[in-house]
Amino acid sequence: MHMRDMFKRDKATFSFEFFPPKTEQGAANLFKTITDLEPLQPSFVSVTYGAGGSTRELTNDLVGRIKRETSLNAMPHLTCVCHQRDEIESLLERYAEQGISNILALRGDPPASAQGHRFEDDAFKYAAQLVAAIQRFNDRGTHINGKGFGVGVAGFPAGHPSTPNRLEEMDHLRAKVDAGADFIITQLFFDNHSFLDFRDRCRHAGISVPIIAGIMPVTSITGMRRMAELALGTHFPAKLLKALDRTNGDEESVRRVGIHWATQQCADLLDNGIDGIHFYTLNKSSATREIYASLGVQSSTQLIA
Repeated sequence: MHMRDMFKRDKATFSFEFFPPKTEQGAANLFKTITDLEPLQPSFVSVTYGAGGSTRELTNDLVGRIKRETSLNAMPHLTCVCHQRDEIESLLERYAEQGISNILALRGDPPASAQGHRFEDDAFKYAAQLVAAIQRFNDRGTHINGKGFGVGVAGFPAGHPSTPNRLEEMDHLRAKVDAGADFIITQLFFDNHSFLDFRDRCRHAGISVPIIAGIMPVTSITGMRRMAELALGTHFPAKLLKALDRTNGDEESVRRVGIHWATQQCADLLDNGIDGIHFYTLNKSSATREIYASLGVQSSTQLIA
């Protein structure tokens, strides 16, 4: 289903993000997670793409399996880094043939192995150029769904780490939307004020497409530190840090605090009429299922809280 149709259907979209495992056991574990989450009837699930396309085939395989073996709408990530035009074209043709309806278009990061990588050597240097290329593919009218791909892009409530100028950052986001992006999924955040202010700034800048909030519950102190490294600029509110300190590092207590915080975030966001919530699952289902249960959400189309 095209994302534009999902936004028309769902009061608020709910979605999950997975990353492709690199081992057979990891693949088996992940598919168990996916089947555990399938009864929640999310609007869609997304599958990440390794740095420089390093997990390209794994991403393709996982998306295809989700499409074949579940009732879920799978959305692959696609990045500019380390790709030439013909490679992107081939991937789009493959996804179109499989009936994949939506793609998340990102600039991406170079892999650690690509020492001295230059963005100038890539066919598309910015996500806006990749979005435009996908829309040109759509214009051919060859996609089997007759509508082409719905295209999503990333947003950064706490600011993009490579663009400290927040006005310039909004210009870049506007360029992606002007190139044809249908929706925005934000990076994870723990302070709803950051997201709501980001949404207001988008609307002020004339960006009217739906904005989906990215949520990742803290389930361990180690995981939180990893989040801080991966999502530079992420703000951890003092109230959350104090609650975590009271656990004295007890793993189960940390997990309960993190899930409670994320649940309160989601409830407040829903009360503020957001377009959707995207859970960064880290390939695990329990935290997401617990948040769903606390919110009273039975599916993406029925909010009973």
